[in-house]
Amino acid sequence: MRGMPVERFDVVVAGGGLAGTTAALALAAEGLEVALVDAQPPEARAPDGRASAVAFAPYRLWRALGVAERLEAVQSIAGMAVTEGEAAGAAPRVASPAWIGFDAGELAGSDAGEPLGWMVENRHAQAALAATLAHSTVRVRAPARVAAVEPDVGGCAVRLDDGTVLRAALAVAADGRDSPLRRRAGIDVVGWDYRRSAVVATVAHTEAHEGVARQVFLPAGPLAVLPLPGRRSSLVWTETPERAEALTRLPAEAFEALLLRRVGEALGPFRLESPRWNHPLRLQLAERRTAPRLALIGDAAASLHPLAGQGLNLGLKDAAALAEVLGEALRLGEDVGSAPVLDRYARRRGFDSAATALGTDALGRVYGERGAGWSALRAAGVTAAGRIGPLRRFFMREAGGATGSPPRSLQPPG
Repeated sequence: MRGMPVERFDVVVAGGGLAGTTAALALAAEGLEVALVDAQPPEARAPDGRASAVAFAPYRLWRALGVAERLEAVQSIAGMAVTEGEAAGAAPRVASPAWIGFDAGELAGSDAGEPLGWMVENRHAQAALAATLAHSTVRVRAPARVAAVEPDVGGCAVRLDDGTVLRAALAVAADGRDSPLRRRAGIDVVGWDYRRSAVVATVAHTEAHEGVARQVFLPAGPLAVLPLPGRRSSLVWTETPERAEALTRLPAEAFEALLLRRVGEALGPFRLESPRWNHPLRLQLAERRTAPRLALIGDAAASLHPLAGQGLNLGLKDAAALAEVLGEALRLGEDVGSAPVLDRYARRRGFDSAATALGTDALGRVYGERGAGWSALRAAGVTAAGRIGPLRRFFMREAGGATGSPPRSLQPPG
C-alpha cells in the first residue's frame, strides 16, 4: 500500500508446508533474516491424512533445529517386508515375503543404533514446526500469498496479494508441485502422469507391527502399510484413478476386509481411524532449480512417486543445502541471491534430486512387470540387499539420505 514502509529481509520463503517451514528455520539458523509467507497460519493447516518416512540423515536437520524434540509421536523404522500380490481378487503371497532388516549403526560415523528412518504423521510434523517457528526469528506472514517476485538491481520485490511489498535478496518457491512462482519465472517441468492415485488413510490393527514397513506390490502399484506409534499404521494404496475413487467410497467394513485380503493376516484385522484421501500421482522435475532471485525447493523442484518414501526427504535435503550455501555466502559477504550463489545450490541438489526421482520411477516399472521370472529376480534382489553387508550398507545410506556429500546438518554429530 502507498506510503507503507517496506520490510526488508535476506530471504522470503513462499509456502509453509513441511519443506518450506524447515527451510525458513534452517536459513534463520544460519543468521539470515527470513520471512515465511503462507496462505494459512502454520498452526491451522488442514490435515490430509498423510504420514512421511523421514530418513535418518534428513531427520538430523530436524534435531539440529529443535523440531524433533517437539514432535508429539514418531515411530522408528526397523525393517521392511516386501511381498508380491496377485491379480485383483487374489490374496498376496505372504507365506515367504522378501525381508530387509536395518541397523544404521553399521554405517561408519552413524549414531549407534540409529534406525533407517522415522515415520511421522504430517499433522504432528506441522505442529512441531509451528511450535519451533514461534521460538525463532522467522517473521511469519499468514494468511497471505506471494503474487509476484520482481527481480531488480540488488534484489527483488516480493509482492503479496494484499498489496504489501517485501524487499529481499532472494525468494524461495516452496509452494508445491503446481508452483505458481515456478510458472511465473518461466521454468518448465518434465515428467509424466502415472495415471494412478494413492488412497491414504490411518488404520489400527490388532497385532504389533514391530516397526516393520510392509510393501505389497499389486498389479496396479504398491500398497504400503507403514508403522505409526502404537498398533497403528499409515496406509498408501496405489490404484488406477477409477479404483482409487471406488476405494474411497467403499463402506468402511468392506474396505477393511479388502485391505486384510490384500495385505494378509500378519497385523490382524484392520480398522479405519481416519477419512480416506485420494492423491493423484505424477513424476515431475523442474528443468531448472533457479531463476533470477528465485530458488526452488521441495515439490516445486521435484515431485515423485511415493513408492520409496523419498518425497519429503528430497525437500529436507533441499532446505539443508540451500541454508548451508546461503549461510556460507553471508559469512563471505556475498550477495546471497546472486547467480553464482544460486548456481552452487543448483549443483548441490540437481543430480541427487533427478537421480532419486528417476530411480524411484525405474523401481516402480520393474515391480510393475508380471511373471514368474520377474518375481524371482525381484525376490533375489531384495534378499541380496538384506543379506550382503556392503550392498545392505549402500542401500541403507541411499535410503537414509546419506549418499554423496550431504550438508553438515545431515551428517552425524561430532
